[in-house]
Amino acid sequence: MIEAAAPLHATLLATLHAMAFAPHDRWDAQAMHTLLEQPGVFGLIDDAGGMVLARVVADEAEILTLAVAPPARRQGVGRGLLAAAAGIAAAHGAQTLFLEVADNNAAARALYEREGFRQAGRRRRYYPDGADALVMRCALTPCATAGG
Repeated sequence: MIEAAAPLHATLLATLHAMAFAPHDRWDAQAMHTLLEQPGVFGLIDDAGGMVLARVVADEAEILTLAVAPPARRQGVGRGLLAAAAGIAAAHGAQTLFLEVADNNAAARALYEREGFRQAGRRRRYYPDGADALVMRCALTPCATAGG
């Protein structure tokens, strides 16, 4: 079941994030808490083992992070979180959804591409391990809100 996350869920969000990312890419509870207090930022938790943080500004939205714990992968958790975040963003007036993904994260890239995201840019050596970030975008109709 997917439910809204609030600052009081920061520790749970950080725990889920830590399960999904390498140590140098993990966000701690303070970072989660701080983000959730910012205007336009919202979070979702899937009790199957995933979380997403997103932000809506004017007519654009951005997935800040999406994490699925290893035991929950390949079960639709990421897709469900992505679709739910896209739906909330669209309901708040966003017409386009952006995200960044490491170019070497084949599983995440495949998910995003299946859901209608296309590369819109590249940030060279963006991540601490030296990987490039691919900037991907999708119009919110039909994008993830329609299931790909």
